[in-house]
Amino acid sequence: LEPVAKDLQDGDVDLAWSPDGQFLALTLSNPNGMDSLHVWSAADGRTRQITPDDYPVKSPAWDPQGRYLYFLSRRDYGSQLSELESDFAVAGNWGLFALALRKDVAHPFPPRSDEVTLERAGSLPGPVKPLAVEWEGLVQRVVRLPVAPGNLSQLVATAEHLLYRRAGVAARTALCLFEAKSRKETVLAENVEGWAASADGSHVLVRQEGAFSLLETAPGGGRKAVSTQNLQVETVPAQEWAEVFDEVWRRYRDFFYVRNLHGYDWKALGDQYRPLLKHVTHRSDLTYVLSEMVGELNVGHAFLGGGDFFRPERPPSGLPGAEFTLDESAGRYRLGRIFRGQNEEPDYRSPLTEVGVDAREGDYVLAIDGQELTAAEDPYRLLRHKTHPVTLTLNSGPSLAGARKVTYKPIDSEASLRYLDFVLRSRERVAALSQGRVGYLHLPDMGPEGLAEFVKAYYPQIRKQGLVVDVRANHGGSISPMILERLARKLLGTGFGVRSEQPVTYPGTVFHGPMVCLLNEATASDGEIFAYHFRALGLGPLVGRRTWGGAVGYTNTGPLVDGGFVWVPQEGTCGPDGQWIIEGQGVSPDLEVENDPKALLEGRDPQLERGVAEVLRRMAEHPLALPAKPADPVKTR
Repeated sequence: LEPVAKDLQDGDVDLAWSPDGQFLALTLSNPNGMDSLHVWSAADGRTRQITPDDYPVKSPAWDPQGRYLYFLSRRDYGSQLSELESDFAVAGNWGLFALALRKDVAHPFPPRSDEVTLERAGSLPGPVKPLAVEWEGLVQRVVRLPVAPGNLSQLVATAEHLLYRRAGVAARTALCLFEAKSRKETVLAENVEGWAASADGSHVLVRQEGAFSLLETAPGGGRKAVSTQNLQVETVPAQEWAEVFDEVWRRYRDFFYVRNLHGYDWKALGDQYRPLLKHVTHRSDLTYVLSEMVGELNVGHAFLGGGDFFRPERPPSGLPGAEFTLDESAGRYRLGRIFRGQNEEPDYRSPLTEVGVDAREGDYVLAIDGQELTAAEDPYRLLRHKTHPVTLTLNSGPSLAGARKVTYKPIDSEASLRYLDFVLRSRERVAALSQGRVGYLHLPDMGPEGLAEFVKAYYPQIRKQGLVVDVRANHGGSISPMILERLARKLLGTGFGVRSEQPVTYPGTVFHGPMVCLLNEATASDGEIFAYHFRALGLGPLVGRRTWGGAVGYTNTGPLVDGGFVWVPQEGTCGPDGQWIIEGQGVSPDLEVENDPKALLEGRDPQLERGVAEVLRRMAEHPLALPAKPADPVKTR
């Protein structure tokens, strides 16, 4: 890659060598963030841009016969309108294209005739000839293939077919085949976790649900299971560990977000830690050594882990969504707090609150699946491996006389119920302190869960007079711009209808009132970036404690030889003036409030309480209530 190194920029680059090795197709990003297609030629050492900057391009693939350069491009812009608010989304719009490399190359899909059977131009097998490209007019020789646009990726070209990944709803992924002769798309396999085509393109190895299959690359082709049950490999751990060490060192050398590696001599650090390899006797030892070396750089998001070592499987437990408390005087356990659920949501199903389950806080749990439970036993041991419905023997007293049996469908983790309990208690506390005038929402992360919680909580509270936005313990992600864009909307106008005394707003979904943002030591990554820009946008003050201090985004640069992982910080965060922010220092609050242990043990949340007080103060000083309906206009000539 040395001849084109000067053209490579930060970010993901798709590369594809031509069959004869004389050309390299690669995607390069322009200042607008659009990836265009470029081709480097060994003949003259030049890199030429062959698609315009107007359309993003990815996944180039050379035709094995040297006629076309295939690629995926976003050129369908039919947007989908949101049913939640006046907004749009553009998705599923990647199409499949072919670029004819020379003027004498035939159209890949000429007009069909009822009288003549047309063969695809140049489809006859034969040796690969040196590939020739006519640069003049190349950008105009683009053909759209008759494939429905979608979330397409991972394009591979064979002599007769094109293979690609099509992602559908809920991340269901299909491996698709487009056959030039029939001009039809065929789904070779669904729910595909990974795949790889053979060198001649005749077969595809597919991974589905952890198992492998070998498929013929043809519609309706054969399938053969590939067993890995007895697959073994002999390794010399010390040699593997040395390779892993060198690979981690190289990836930080090549991909770290600043070239000076924070001013450290990376070669010297590698030389300092490499001698410790002779003392490594286990993969966990190696991870420790690597972590110490990488830790010298003093940067967040420097994650290492995994690798080839045994991990004992944890037994599942049939949890009820409740706490067990011990009544020492009776020598029996009772049901303590039963976590509130939202049983219509699978993530928040609370087994003992479901319809038909007669379990109450304070009930004595006398037996689990018929096995007596006393103070000498651990209830969680009796729930081990309970993946089927569990029956509890319950009574209001510690006696079996008059006891009843209750059966529930267990869950294997109560983390989501504990989170929901925190959110509900916080919202109720805010409502009590503000007489229902202030809303509350918590964002657990800046990913799918955080987006779901925002949608669920923000819109039902959009007519509150004030809002507390809580990003404490937010562990980051990438959606903070989406949330900030909605919170930053300003009221531009109102309107009234004949049957309504309440105004509609313009825009239709806009919060009109003061806000605060809660943050703490566990607010991390994109949660910190959110808090920083929440204040910068003038949305309100920050209340709580200084955040973690990690804002250099990382990228997984691929697995290590033993299956371990190394994530290298590759993209730093700056303010609009181009100066580094957050990393190593965090985001400091405007109002410093600590949740001390005493307050927490008493069931209080000083940060939340101060946040509500601040919103109420701002509501009193600068009321932002929506206007009342004006008098009916009277119009005269």
